Amino acid sequence: MALFVVEHAHSADTCPAGHPQMGPMLVQHVTNTNASRFGVRILGDAVVNGAHRFVLIVEAQEEPPVKDFMAPFYQVGTVQILPASSCEAVVARAKC
Repeated sequence: MALFVVEHAHSADTCPAGHPQMGPMLVQHVTNTNASRFGVRILGDAVVNGAHRFVLIVEAQEEPPVKDFMAPFYQVGTVQILPASSCEAVVARAKC
């Protein structure tokens, strides 16, 4: 499995958190039960308070399933999917 850091950003105007339908839908979407249907495993997630920025750490065989999983987020902002490595792997290969 490959490791990815996913960054989503949106404006205050398009923030889905307070939207009566979209907020609850996204909470249900960002679960390992749902992510597994895309071949994605969520290792961690966080929203940067007040910044309208959401970060996920996920595992998947390759990037396309991650992009498919993140489809709802493209509707309200940007999504960046970055290949990543654990700290242990970076130290083992002696370079970032």
